[in-house]
Amino acid sequence: MPPKRIAVIGAGVSGLGAIKICLEEGLEPTCFEGSHDIGGLWRYEEKAKSCRPSVYESATSNTSKEMTAYSDYPFPDHFPNYLHNSRIMEYLRMYVQHFHLLKHIQFLSKVCSVRKRSDFSCTGQWDVIVETAGKQKSYVFDGIMVCSGLYSDPILPLQNFPGIKRFKGQYIHSWEYKNPEKFRGKKIIVVGIGNSGTDLAIELSHVTSQVFLSTRRGAWIWNRVWDNGMPADTVLFTRFNAILTRFYPTFLINRWSENKLNARFNHDVYGLLPQHRFLSHQATFSDDLPNHIISGRIQIKPNVREFTETSAIFEDGTEEDLDVIIFATGYTTFSFPFLENNSTVLDSHRSMFKFVFPPQLEKPSLAFIGILQPVGATMPTSELQSRWAVRVFKGLNKLPSVSDMMDDIRKKREKIEKEFLNNPRDTCRVQYVDYMDEIASEIGVKPNGLSLFLWDPKLAKEIFFGPCTPYQYRLQGPGKWAGARRTILTQRERIIKPLRTRTLSHDQPPYSVSFWLKSICAVLLFVLTLIIIKG
Repeated sequence: MPPKRIAVIGAGVSGLGAIKICLEEGLEPTCFEGSHDIGGLWRYEEKAKSCRPSVYESATSNTSKEMTAYSDYPFPDHFPNYLHNSRIMEYLRMYVQHFHLLKHIQFLSKVCSVRKRSDFSCTGQWDVIVETAGKQKSYVFDGIMVCSGLYSDPILPLQNFPGIKRFKGQYIHSWEYKNPEKFRGKKIIVVGIGNSGTDLAIELSHVTSQVFLSTRRGAWIWNRVWDNGMPADTVLFTRFNAILTRFYPTFLINRWSENKLNARFNHDVYGLLPQHRFLSHQATFSDDLPNHIISGRIQIKPNVREFTETSAIFEDGTEEDLDVIIFATGYTTFSFPFLENNSTVLDSHRSMFKFVFPPQLEKPSLAFIGILQPVGATMPTSELQSRWAVRVFKGLNKLPSVSDMMDDIRKKREKIEKEFLNNPRDTCRVQYVDYMDEIASEIGVKPNGLSLFLWDPKLAKEIFFGPCTPYQYRLQGPGKWAGARRTILTQRERIIKPLRTRTLSHDQPPYSVSFWLKSICAVLLFVLTLIIIKG
C-alpha cells in the first residue's frame, strides 16, 4: 500500500516539525511555502510583506533554548539561552539539513484552496489548489496539516481611537516595524503592552526624544532571568511545580506570583499594576522595562481617549505631543482563507479538539498544528501535536466520538472563560507542561514517573524536579530516541556553558590571597596615616 500523501501548509517552525514527523512515520509530505525560504515568523526581512508573518531586526525569543528545541535535536551547547532570530534561523537550517527536509518543500507556492473531495466521507481525501509562478495546479492529498501560524493578519482597531484619521503624523502596526533608525529624535507612542509592544518601546527609547507606552489594563511584567540567573522557564516549568499548581488554590498562586514580581519592582508605583490577577491573562516578558521607566526613557500612560492632529489625549485627561503612533494591538487568532466555508471543517466557534482536530469531520484527515498560545515554547508543542496527528492519519490512534470531543471542547471553553479575561490571546491559551502531557498521553510517550524512580532514579530526579524539556517525550513509546536520556542529564551543562565565558578556578577563591593581603595592608596603612595626622 503506498504511503499516505500529506500536504503541510507553511514552512515555519511548526511546518518543519510536521514534515519531519511525517517522514518519521513513513508518510509522504509535501510542504507548500508561500515565500522563498523557511523560518516563517523567525526569518527577518527588511520589509514586511502582506499576509506574511514579520519579525523586527532585534527580536529575541522569550523561551530558552532547552525548552524550545525539537524533541530529538537540541540546540548546540554554545548557543545562548535566549536566542536572537538569526540564531533560531541558524538552528532551523541545521534541522532541515540534518533530517533532509528541503526536498519536500515547494517554495513560492501559495495554497489557494483546500476542499473536501466528493468521496471524502469514504476516503478522507482533499483537493488542494496551489499557485506557483502565476499558474495554478491541483493536487489530491490524504491529509492536511495547517501550519500557517498566528501572526500574519495584524489587527489595527482604528475605530476604537477617535480622531486617528485627522492625526497628521505617521501611524503603523508593530507588524511593519523593523528597526528604530527612521524614528530617531521623534516622540512616539506605542499602544499595547504585550511582548512586542514592550520590546519596541524599549528599543525606540534609545534613539527617540520620548517614548510613551499606553496600556488599557496594565500588565504583570516578568523577566527572562529568574532566580540564581537561570532562564525563567527552566525554573518554573517543572513537573514538580505543575503538581503543586494542581493542588494549590488559585488565589495562593496569584498571591505568590504577584508578590514575587512586585519584589522586583512595585507595579503600582511604576504605573503598570493591572486590573486582573496574574493567572487571568498572559503576562509580558521584559527584563528592561523597569530600568527604562525609572530612567524616564519610557513613560507609562493610560488608554488613549482620542487623537488630535498632533497629540494624544489620554483617559486621565493628560495630553502629549506625538510624531508617530505604533499600534501593538495583536493579530487575528484564526485566519485560514484557503479553507472551504464548511461547518464540518471549521465551525463559527473555531472548535478544535485539543486545538488540533475539527471534531465534526467525517474523517480525521485535517489537523491544525501550532495554532495555539502555549505558556511556553511553540516549537516542541507543535511538534508533539504533529506526532499525534500523523498517528491519527495512519489509523494507529483513534479519536473519541463527536459528542465526546464536543463535550471536551465545551468544558475547556468554559474553563477558559472562567479563568481568563475575554481576550483573543487567551482563547487558545494552554499551560505548557499540562498540555504537553495531555497530548503525550494520547500517543503513549508521557514519561512513566513510577517506573523511572524504580529503575533510573537519577533520570527520574531530573525529570521531576528539573525543567520539563521536550526530550522527555522521546524516552519511550513511538518515536523513542536513543539520545533522550543523555540529553536530559546534560541539559544543565548546556544552560550554563554559554554563560560561563570567564571560567574561575574552583580550587581557589575568586580573588587571590595576595589580593586580600594587599587590601588589608592598604586599609591598615590608611588607618595608620589618619592616626599620625590627628596625632
